[in-house]
Amino acid sequence: MDSEHSSSYFEPVPILGIRNFENYEFSLVDNGKDGSCLSEGENLDVNKANGGFCSVIVQRKIRFELDYGNCDQVNCSFVIKDVKFVPSFMFFKHIKCVDKGKMQVLLGFRNLSWTRNYFPFDPNTTLIGEGAWDEKKNSFCGVACRILKFGNSLNGTSIGDCSIKFSLRYPKVLSLRNRDSIVGKIWSDKNKEDPSYFDMIQFRSVWEVSPGLKNVPGLRYEYTEVDSARRVYASKHVAEHKGKTYPNADSIDMRFDMSVIDSKGEPAWGIANPMFVGAQPYKYQSYSLLPLSFESAIPSNNDSRLLNISYQISYTYYSSNRPVLAQGFEISAEGVYDRHTGVLCMVGCKHVRYKNHSSIKTDSLDCDILVTIHFSPINVAEKYRVKGTIESTRIKSDPLYFGPINFSTRSFYAGQAKESIWRMDLEITMVLISNTLACLFVGMQLFHVNKHPEVLPFISVLMLVVLTLGHMIPLLLNFEALFVKNSNQQNAFLESGGWLEVNEIIVRAVTMVAFLLQFRLLQLTWSVRQGDDSRKGFWNAEKKALYISLPLYLTGGLIAWFVHRWKNSHQTPFLQPHHKRLRMVPYQNRFYHQTSFWTDFKSYGGLILDGFLLPQILFNIFSKSNETALAASFYIGTTLVRLLPHAYDLYRAHSSSGYLDLSYIYANHKMDFYSTAWDIIIPCGGLLFAIFVFLQQRYGGQYLLPKRFLKDAVYEKVSVDNSEELQGETVQKNFYSL
Repeated sequence: MDSEHSSSYFEPVPILGIRNFENYEFSLVDNGKDGSCLSEGENLDVNKANGGFCSVIVQRKIRFELDYGNCDQVNCSFVIKDVKFVPSFMFFKHIKCVDKGKMQVLLGFRNLSWTRNYFPFDPNTTLIGEGAWDEKKNSFCGVACRILKFGNSLNGTSIGDCSIKFSLRYPKVLSLRNRDSIVGKIWSDKNKEDPSYFDMIQFRSVWEVSPGLKNVPGLRYEYTEVDSARRVYASKHVAEHKGKTYPNADSIDMRFDMSVIDSKGEPAWGIANPMFVGAQPYKYQSYSLLPLSFESAIPSNNDSRLLNISYQISYTYYSSNRPVLAQGFEISAEGVYDRHTGVLCMVGCKHVRYKNHSSIKTDSLDCDILVTIHFSPINVAEKYRVKGTIESTRIKSDPLYFGPINFSTRSFYAGQAKESIWRMDLEITMVLISNTLACLFVGMQLFHVNKHPEVLPFISVLMLVVLTLGHMIPLLLNFEALFVKNSNQQNAFLESGGWLEVNEIIVRAVTMVAFLLQFRLLQLTWSVRQGDDSRKGFWNAEKKALYISLPLYLTGGLIAWFVHRWKNSHQTPFLQPHHKRLRMVPYQNRFYHQTSFWTDFKSYGGLILDGFLLPQILFNIFSKSNETALAASFYIGTTLVRLLPHAYDLYRAHSSSGYLDLSYIYANHKMDFYSTAWDIIIPCGGLLFAIFVFLQQRYGGQYLLPKRFLKDAVYEKVSVDNSEELQGETVQKNFYSL
């Protein structure tokens, strides 16, 4: 609306959409069926599926790879005209589908296979068409039209040139060399002399077996290379490990995402998905739809130790240095899986891509590929859930030879996910109990100083500052959790609902109460120290304790920083993102894992809190105090609250089958040092500090020092007027009362 000279002015932007009419009339279907259906091979009658043809094809966006035959990029004719790229992929999306098998569709053409979850709608590269299911030929046949005269103005935009015909079918029999779950052709119905004519183009979809096809009778898979895979497995002499349980072949655990690195060090990410287990289609379920009652170790009815299985493996490079056609790879594989050892050996095939061809050739297969996968036990904690390799069995001088490709995944098994959610419930309760006890112990210390106000000057201010900061900093870092929903929490990761957030708010509230009580104790101690000049001796002792504690804390921080640098430089990540574009990939957190300095710094802060009694011990030494400044319930109880997470972590590490650190709530590894060594050292040190405080309050602050460090001191008792003393004592008690 602004003038052309305004900085916010922009040219009109044309917007074009496809509307779904309720009473849409399929005017092109008859033209599409007259002679456009090609009868080839033995096909499935998808109309027999539950819900008919529409239930099979409308559930998702389908991606097809285009095959231009033997033409090259110079002497080829393409569906899309006047574009600067050669379409390598076609995307199929329904607009409207009716019960009789009639469908209105969009056909989009791209040279990239990755389009996230949306249809790549571009009027210049999109066709709109209609089709219907031919029950006699078991094929879907249709007619497509171009979107004409799309430009800056929509006045002349129209649908026309409906001379493009296409058909697709669902082969009944799949095999290693024929993984095309959907195949089809698209061609021009015009004469060759016409400028818009193009040669017949074949397309195929091998991404996965469509979920709707599982309900179609007659679909089967023929194994052709399992004997070769059995021989390879036998040559490995894999020993069975007693007491270890591995995933069953028909469980959700057989499907996994993976991080990949090839022989040149190039990173990629991919997915491995079973197609058939034995003679049955794999019961595909995505992790996001995984029911909590799902058991990963489903008993199999097959008594054979080695079970036939077929896979579809795909991985994609996100590198600007690679040509478009070399960015994504798909490998079809079949072989045998030993459920007693967790080893899967398969023979694989992949299509060979030639530089002088615009797309793959249907008869160009490289089947000299060996795929070996090792699954970790589901009842033993291991670093990787899956590790595997893809190798070429050709000689190195062969043009089709490629170096070994390694892949792995650190994701968790379904049973571990269920166990983790149960454990998170337990840990939420433990955190609530722990914070409640912390409030109780601070409250008992406040009751102690209210009853004995004369002991307040003998409490270390530095110790109280450490404890107060220990409650305050987590509140500041997570203050938004009290009011704002955080989508990055563990409940979003495990799809466990909002109950974790509710419990987290309760935890923050209890922590807030503990902070306020601790701050009140610090305020009382500080106030009484400021009372008169007679308290200077306490401040001198406090300064001496600070002069020793602060260098210790700083030295420990420097050591933590050096250890952090050494750990991240010597423990090379599995995959290093060399390219900026890779960092945009949602799976990048699976490529490499390096702890941030902030995480290590928080862990070091937890270590300081574990030794919170150190300033009090030093203060007792320099002040020569033998007062019962700290209630036993306070320093022993708080010590136990700090040390019990280490005992629990020790139990958790040796009693579980391995968990994700992301789901740790109690004994969180990001908030303290946790390992087998630290879980022993820290509790022993904390208990030792508590014993030191007990001995100092009983026998004197310098009781722990060797005799040669002790100095003789003469104490003189000064008499005071009893009435004044009693009166002062009464005033003091009123002043310190809560």
